[in-house]
This record gives sequence, structure tokens and C-alpha cells, in this order.
Amino acid sequence: MTDALSSDPPWERFSAEPSAAAASDFLLPQDEARAFWRLRYRLAANGLRQTFAVARLRLTLILALSLLLWLGLFWLFADGFRLLRKFGILHPETLDQTVRAVFGMFFAALMVMLTFSSGIIMYGLLFRSREMRFLLTLPARVERVFVHKFQEAILLSSWGFLLLGSPMLLAYGVTAPAPWYYFAMLPPFMVAFIYIPAALGTILCLLIVRFMPGGRLHLVALAAVGLVLTAGWYGWSVLTGPDSDMLTPGWFQELLGRLRFSEKRLLPSWWLSSGLLEAARDVWSESVLFLAVLTANALFCRQLAIWTAARIFRPAYSRLSAGGARHRRAGAAWIDRGLLATSPFLPRQMRLLMIKDLRLFRRDPAQWTQFLIFFGLLCLYFLNIRSLQYDTKQVGWVHMISFLNLSVVGLLMSTFTTRFIFPMISLEGRRFWILGLLPVRREMILWEKFVFAVGGSILPCSALILLSDVMLQVSPMVLASHQLTCVLLCFGLSGIAAGLGARLPNLREQSPSRIAAGFGGTLNLMLSTLYILAVVLLTALPCHFYLMAQFGEAARALSRRPNLQWWLHFWLIAGAAGSVALGVLATWIPLRIGFRAFRRLEF
Repeated sequence: MTDALSSDPPWERFSAEPSAAAASDFLLPQDEARAFWRLRYRLAANGLRQTFAVARLRLTLILALSLLLWLGLFWLFADGFRLLRKFGILHPETLDQTVRAVFGMFFAALMVMLTFSSGIIMYGLLFRSREMRFLLTLPARVERVFVHKFQEAILLSSWGFLLLGSPMLLAYGVTAPAPWYYFAMLPPFMVAFIYIPAALGTILCLLIVRFMPGGRLHLVALAAVGLVLTAGWYGWSVLTGPDSDMLTPGWFQELLGRLRFSEKRLLPSWWLSSGLLEAARDVWSESVLFLAVLTANALFCRQLAIWTAARIFRPAYSRLSAGGARHRRAGAAWIDRGLLATSPFLPRQMRLLMIKDLRLFRRDPAQWTQFLIFFGLLCLYFLNIRSLQYDTKQVGWVHMISFLNLSVVGLLMSTFTTRFIFPMISLEGRRFWILGLLPVRREMILWEKFVFAVGGSILPCSALILLSDVMLQVSPMVLASHQLTCVLLCFGLSGIAAGLGARLPNLREQSPSRIAAGFGGTLNLMLSTLYILAVVLLTALPCHFYLMAQFGEAARALSRRPNLQWWLHFWLIAGAAGSVALGVLATWIPLRIGFRAFRRLEF
């Protein structure tokens, strides 16, 4: 009441630089924290209530698929650790070094991913969220608003780490076997580790937006140069490094030498892996010391992020909202001119629509940076595959790895089409009146989405698969089969996403993430996954049996029965023909359904 009856005008009491007297306008820190926690609780409760009411199928599918993935990863890691312990060539000290190197490399890679993903998520939450416009008008401290969004970013960016990291850590503890406090210390170790890359990514995001609001293109170019140099360094190490037979002592020593860079003592990933390994070896005192070091650095990085946000967040938000100091020159960008020059065979209306979609895509860093990181990590993984000198007993394993790599690229492509291609028609709904004024048929709009998806996915995916096959030194027949499968996956997945996007649009939603997470997006992801499994199996199984029949006992048995050779050739050709037929059906049927629904759609 005293503040309400004060004679000072409100614009003086809520100035940009609050005085000591104006500090009383804010709640006490503990009351402010309690209010924001109550806000988070109500948002979470309403979200869960709405999900159980209207999206039970999607929630059930997500939980079932996540559990299936977790169990599969746990089985793979447990089987791998048992395999390492069964090898007589491994000395206990060498086994400990191998596990330590694997842990260090795994957590170092996850730390890089968490840093980038946290920065991207915080950019969307702090600078592109509509809720932030409301929160900044409240009489609340900037630090509290930032912590509210920072905690949300921690939850959004850490679920992947928990899904991928927990099965490996639990599998190692079960196979070691580790004492009970190893499993009890897993949660605090993982939580403390997550805070460090999340805080570093957040600080990097704030500094870039504050001091380089118009220089994001230069940062992208710098990141591209860094990726090219890193890929070149890895490629040179692969080409010049010595070749060893798989699963030999020399192979293990070479593997340890290549992973030794991840064991730097100043890396948080080394603190995490060392603390957990000490706990598994029943040295609890050393493990507690590593946990203390990790927790202290996590708290320091969190406080550093809060301190940085308190000083530069509001100026960064104002500068970005005002458009920055950089003025764009009118005219088409070089990438738009390149698209026009490389697609003269397409109708001009379609090319212009593709330029529009390409501009919308590249102007949202929260979209393209995620898949740039994933494709970059896959590229580094394929470059890091050693060109092994394997004998006839390992040919099947190498080709199985190559087909698994093909499946991973296909799943990444299905995520791309579900996240970006499926919501395109829904996002056009609110501005369709603009397209309706153009001399363009509705079928042309849907065809443009399909061609845009195929053109944007076929080149990087085919290049990744080619790189994987070259590193694994597969046969030319397998290489050609993989390229054919990759083309079929690009066409089929694009047709499914574009067709279902026109058949099941959500014209009321403006967020592509929520559109992709709805019923239509979930159905699209399920159908895409089934299509990937069917196409890969149609090409992988006949090819695998045909290649295995060329070596060892199978080759000698086949020489005594020539009719089996004919059947192997038949199934090889039938599998390729079946995959082509399935690709045509998966492309044309959803597009046809989408055409019919899109013609009857009213805006």
C-alpha cells in the first residue's frame, strides 16, 4: 500500500538502473524463487494433463520406443563389456585403459553435443520465445528469469544424454561387477556433469547475441572451416596410420593411442569417467573426491552463467529485437542464385517457392544448426572408421556395420523430414492467402515441398554413406546397393512427409516443433521408421547371404550345389527390385493422398 500511494511516477520507480530504494519493488529472492517454481509446477501439471487427455497414443509410443531403445543399448553395451573381459589377449591393466578410453571419448563427445545443443535451445528460449516478452515485463530480477529458462534448457538438452549414457554406465556396473554405491553415485555424477556444458553453451550464446548480433554468417563460416580442418585431420590420420587386424593386441594399442586425446586431466569428461571407474573398483574415497571436483565446477559454471546473464541479457535482447546495426542489401543471396542456376529443369514457380522455403529455413538458427551438428558428428564418425585389414571371417561383420550405418543415416533423415517437411503445409495455412493470389496451382505447392525435401537430403546422405563405405572398404556391389537404398530412402521419406503433411495439417499451430510432436508427426515418424526397416532389410539380407556364400565353408558347399548359386542371384535381384517397388509406392501413394486432401482443404 505504501508503494501504491507513493507520489513518484511509476516510470521513475521502475527505471533501467534501479536504486537501493527501488530494490524494494522486487520480491525477496526466496519468494521470487518460490513463485517461479509454482509457475513451473502449474505448467508441467497442465502439460501432463493435456497430454493424457488428447495425446495418449503419442505418449505411449514415445515411452515404448524409448524403453525399447534403452534396453537395446543396455544389451549392446553389456555384451560388449563381456566380450572385452573374455578376451585372453587383454591384460587387466589394458582392459582398464580400454574402458577408460571408451568412457572418456563417449563423455567428451556428449559434452560437445550438450554445449552446442544447450546454446541453441537457450537461444530459442531467451530470444525467440513469446513467453520471454511477458516475463521481462514482470517486476522480477533478470537473474531469476534467466534461471527459470536455464532449468528448462537443462531438461530439454539432457534427456538425450540420460538416454544414451545411462545404459552404458549401468551395463558396466553390472558386468564389472561394481559395489552398490557405484549405482548410487550415478545420478549426482551425471547431474553435475550436465550443468557444465549447459552453462558454457549458454554463456557462448549470450556473448554471440550481445556482441555479434549481425555476424552470425561469419560464425557459420568459421565453424564450417573448423569442421573442414577437423575432418581433414581425421582423414589424414586414417590414410597415414598403420593398419592392424581387428581384435588383436596391436589393434587395441592403436585404438588406445587414437583415443588418448580424450583423457586430458582438465576435461570434465575425464573427471566423470575417472570418478565412476574408481567407484567401480571399490575405491570410494577417490570417487568422492572426483564428485566434489565435478560438483564445484558445475556450481561455478552455473553461477558464472547467471552473472553473465545479469549484465548482458537485457542489452542483448534489446539489440536483437531492434534488428542490430547491420543492414541487409536488397537482392537475392548467393545461395538463392545458385539454386536458380542449378535447377533450370524445374518450373519457375516451383523454384521461387523453393527459394522462399530455403530462406525461412536458414533464417532460423534453432533449426538448421541441430542437423548441421548431427551430420557433422556422423561425418567425423565415418572418417574415424579404420580401413581394417580383415580376413574372411570378418567380412560379414564389416558389411553388417555398413548396413547399420545406412540405417542410422536413414533414421536421421526420417527425423529431418518429420521435423521440417511435415509441418510445411501446416505453416502455410495462415499465410495461404498470399499464395492464393499467385498464379500457382495447389499441386505445384505440394510438389515443391517434395522436391525441396529430396534435394536437401539426397546429397548429404549419399555423401555420408559413400564415405562410410570407402572407410570400411566394402565391395563395389555393396557400395552400389547402398547408394540405391539411400536414393530410395530420400524419395520415400520425402513423399511420406509431404503427403501426410497435406493430409493431416494443423492450421492453428505456428510452432513447427509442436506440429511435428502431434498425432500426424508421430504417425509420420512411425511410418518412416517401418519404411526404413523394410527397404534396408530387402537389400541387406540377400546381399549379406550372397557375400557370405563366397567365403569359407559356405563357398565349398555352394560349389557342390550350383542350383543354390542361382537362387542367391535371384534373391539378390528380387530384393533390389522389391526395394525399388516399395520406394515407388511409398513415394506416390502418400503424395496422391496429399493431393486429394490438399485440393479439398479450405483456408
